[in-house]
Amino acid sequence: MTTDTQVRKDAARNRYELVQGGEVLGYAAYEAQGDTLDFTHTQVGEEHQGEGLGERLVRDALDDVRARGGKVVASCPFVDSFIRKHAEYGDLLA
Repeated sequence: MTTDTQVRKDAARNRYELVQGGEVLGYAAYEAQGDTLDFTHTQVGEEHQGEGLGERLVRDALDDVRARGGKVVASCPFVDSFIRKHAEYGDLLA
């Protein structure tokens, strides 16, 4: 992963995207319910699986939700597992 890899919120598509050099490597889709985001699906391209990109994506997305003062619902099994493994994000659960 190079330094130009970033996570951005694409509110029009209801997802956070992990982008490198203009290419979307993965995304975390959500349904917005006021200030609460229900994360429903996380996907990283098959060619990039096992590189830790899913964790980077979810961590940055949750950090953004926290910075905005929001809460999350972890309907996505990957997001749910991430929060269970990283207790410091447990306070974000709605």
